[in-house]
Order: sequence, then structure tokens, then C-alpha cells
Amino acid sequence: MIQRELENFLRMLVFAAVQVFVCSKIHLMGYAVPLVYVAFVAYFPLNYPRVGILVWSFVCGLLMDIFMNVPGVASGSVTLVALLQPMLLRRMSPKDAAEDMKPSLHTLGYTVFMRYLFLIVAVHHSAFFALDTFSCFNLQYAAISCGSSIVLSFLTLWAVEHFRTRKRKAV
Repeated sequence: MIQRELENFLRMLVFAAVQVFVCSKIHLMGYAVPLVYVAFVAYFPLNYPRVGILVWSFVCGLLMDIFMNVPGVASGSVTLVALLQPMLLRRMSPKDAAEDMKPSLHTLGYTVFMRYLFLIVAVHHSAFFALDTFSCFNLQYAAISCGSSIVLSFLTLWAVEHFRTRKRKAV
């Protein structure tokens, strides 16, 4: 149990560091920003306690709020995703899946995992940009930012997952 929580802590730190030091510096055409820290929530196993996912996600979001200077936006949006993640994963996983299954290309299959990851990213980004804008003043800018960030984040996470899968096959 302690080892699992230590792994979660280290995984959260890696996602937070990548987001803060790399991805937050990317602004394609002034709209798209890859928000890859949401993948932290996507990789929780099927049998992980719901309360645990919510707490870890809130802490991760709080870190992002502090370092990205978006008070409450990241923690609110990533906690929403954490609330939906167990339901999405259970619905998309095979009926005979092991209780401790971790979502990946290998365990879910290519199409199902990509759909799962896209839904996680789309829900997170929609909530993130809705909370960030919090008005209808510049709705067009928010919609373009949200859509382009969804695409950029999904493509980034897709590339990372392919790299992880190839690395695993090579070993």
C-alpha cells in the first residue's frame, strides 16, 4: 500500500514538473496550450478507491493552480475528471478485466484506450476553460483555445503513450 502511494506521489510530481517546466511554456498561435497533467488521473487502476483518486487529483490540481497561477481552475477541473474516471474506465474496460487493471494501450486496446484518453482530456479541458473564462465576454476565444488545446494535449499524450508502449516492447 505504501509503495502504491509512493508511486502515485512520484507520478504526480513527474506530471506536474512536465506541465510546469515544459508544457506551460508552449502557446501555439496564442491559443493552444497542452495540459498533460490530466493524464495523471487517467492512469489510476480500475480498483483504486474513489476517495483516493479524488484526493490525489485535487492535490495535483492544487499544485497546478499554484504554479500556473490559475486559482481553483486546475483543481476544479481535474477533480471533476477524477469523479468521472472510475465510471469511464469501468464502462470502457473489457468485462473480464482484472480488478487491478491499469489503463493503457496494452490492457484496453488501441481504439478503446484512445477514446478513453480523449474523453478524459475533453472533459478536463472543457471544465478548465469554462472555469478560466467564467463569462460569455470572449466566448469565441475560449472555444478556440479549448478546442485547440484538446487536440494538442491529446496528440501529446498519444505520442507519449506510443513511446511508452514501444519502450515496453523493446525491453
